[in-house]
Amino acid sequence: MKIQKDKILVTGSAGFIGFHMSKLLLEENHEVVGIDNLNDYYDVNLKTDRLKILKKFKNYTFQKVDIKDKKELDSVFEEFEPDYVINLAAQAGVRYSIENPYAYIDSNIIGFINILEACRNFPVKHLLYASSSSVYGGNSKVPFSTSDQVDNPVSLYAATKKSNELMAHTYSHLYDIPTTGLRFFTVYGPWGRPDMAYFSFTKSIIDGKPIKVFNHGKMERDFTYIDDIVEGISKLIRKPHNPKVELDDSINYSISFNAPYKIYNIGNNHPIKLEKFIKVIENKLEKEAQKNYLEMQPGDVLKTYADVTDLQIDIGFKPKTLIEEGIGKFVDWYKEYYKQ
Repeated sequence: MKIQKDKILVTGSAGFIGFHMSKLLLEENHEVVGIDNLNDYYDVNLKTDRLKILKKFKNYTFQKVDIKDKKELDSVFEEFEPDYVINLAAQAGVRYSIENPYAYIDSNIIGFINILEACRNFPVKHLLYASSSSVYGGNSKVPFSTSDQVDNPVSLYAATKKSNELMAHTYSHLYDIPTTGLRFFTVYGPWGRPDMAYFSFTKSIIDGKPIKVFNHGKMERDFTYIDDIVEGISKLIRKPHNPKVELDDSINYSISFNAPYKIYNIGNNHPIKLEKFIKVIENKLEKEAQKNYLEMQPGDVLKTYADVTDLQIDIGFKPKTLIEEGIGKFVDWYKEYYKQ
C-alpha cells in the first residue's frame, strides 16, 4: 500500500527534538520545511551540525526564522502551505527561566500566538505542539494524568507551557483548528541539549570534574528516550482529536466539549531515581563520578511520572526504551561527536 506523503512544517528544526522529528519524517519521505532561529542558548555548532544532516535530504527545506517574528512566520506559511505543523520551537530550561524570564515570553507566548494565528489564517489539518511535564508542578498524586489539575506551576517555563495549552484550546474552540499538546517527560538521547543533566554529567565525568547532584540525588524522573518521543508524535500526526459526538441532553457539558483539542503525556511510565541514573552513566563510562551534593533548586520538582493510558488507547503506543539502552546510545554518540 502506498503511503501518503505530506508537507510538514517543523519549528525548532535545528533543536534536539526538532532535529530527530525532522529526520524521522524525512526518512518516511514526507516533505519537511524546518524553521529555527539558531539562537545561542547553547552551542550553535551543535545546531548547525544537526542541520548539516537534515540538509542532505532532498525533501528538506530550511528557513532561518524566529517564530516571534509574525511577518516572517506568515511568509513561510504562505509560501509553503504546510498540511501539518509540529511546533517544537521554544525557550527551554526550568532554571534559565528564573534568570531570563523575557526570553520565555518572547518565544513561548508571543511565538506561540503567532503559530496559532498562522494556522488560523493559513489553515492546516493538525497542529501538534510541545508542552511539558513541568505543568504538573509539585503534584503529589502519581502517575501524572492529563485529567489532573495543573494550575500551580512552580517555574515560569511551566507557566508558559500551561499557557500554550490554554491558548490552543481557545483556538480549537473558536476556529475549529485541531490541536494536540504533547507533555514531554525528561527527554534524552544523542544530539541532546548540553544544558541537560545527563549531558553535563557525561562531560564532567569524562573530564574528571565534579557533578552537581541536586536534592542529594533523591529526585526521580521519567526519563524518555528521544526515539520514543518522535515515534509517538509521528503516530499522532494524522490522528487529530475528533470529538463530534451526540451529546446527552441530561449532562451539563462545557461549551467547548466538542473542540478538536487533546493533550497527551509522552513519558516512559517508569521513574528512575537520580542516583541510579548517574550510576548507569558511570557504568557505561567505566568511571566513577565526583559528586557535589546540593539542596533542591528553585523551580525543580521531586518526581515526574507519566500516565500514558490515553496514548496507548488512541494509537497503541507507549515509550519502551530502557534507561541502560538509551544512555548507552547517548554516551556512544557523545564519545564519537566530541572525539573522546
